[in-house]
Amino acid sequence: MKPPPFTYHRARDVAGATDLVAELGEDAKFLAGGQSLIPMMNFRLARPEHLIDIGRLGELSFVDVGPESLRVGSLSTHRAVETADLGAGFEVVRDTMRWIGHLPIRTKGTVGGSLAHADATAEWCLLAVLLDADIVVAGAGGRRRTIAASEAFLGFYTTVLEEDELIVEVAFGRPAPHAAVTEFAERKGDFALVSAAVDLDVSSGTVSGGRVALGGVGPAVVRVPEAERVLHAGGRAGTDLFETCAQAAAQAVEPPGDDDAGTGYRKALVRNLVVRACEEAVAR
Repeated sequence: MKPPPFTYHRARDVAGATDLVAELGEDAKFLAGGQSLIPMMNFRLARPEHLIDIGRLGELSFVDVGPESLRVGSLSTHRAVETADLGAGFEVVRDTMRWIGHLPIRTKGTVGGSLAHADATAEWCLLAVLLDADIVVAGAGGRRRTIAASEAFLGFYTTVLEEDELIVEVAFGRPAPHAAVTEFAERKGDFALVSAAVDLDVSSGTVSGGRVALGGVGPAVVRVPEAERVLHAGGRAGTDLFETCAQAAAQAVEPPGDDDAGTGYRKALVRNLVVRACEEAVAR
């Protein structure tokens, strides 16, 4: 299928891109890797009259590793992150890239595009929420602001971004040496039915806290405080603690049922995946 007609614009810099989209209004969309927008246009799920191509803005393609931080430019591809040396504590970001589609998708799809698309099973959204990331955006007139990932995603494919705002980077302000992401899909490369991520506080084999995030159980990625309370209660890292945490997570959510999987099946996936993610996190 072919997309409906549109006018193509090529941006020369961030300021020009944001000013142009502000001028054109709601009928304009940014085009980065195109791995989400173009299929939606082909199926007439999106009908922008103007596409503003930001693909050549080299200033937005970078991976900056600091002693205790990681900054990733919005035009960095998933593959660029997958093959980068992210240093100690951010291995989970690199390793999570393997869950994203297939290699051709990872070489074209971008970090910012995934975050802006806000799919409830998107790996970048899951990582951002789990690790308390900040999302930096630019707007018309040189305006910039920083959005906490916990406040960025409102629901199905919906974020707090204004029409003229463009994601320029995502910043992780702390390492996560005992974090892991896992998911289940019917076929390798498909969208996940459910994804689970944990970031554990572990010392000498004892868990003293942690964070749990889930994808595919609602309109957006969610943290699960009921499961996190189990981790904060503490205990030896092992099957008993992890299964209790997973059970709490499954009881706390009410995933949607559809043609792909029912609610009960998704709850069972939550239980299994949270345990697996905990085990992988400790193994780091």
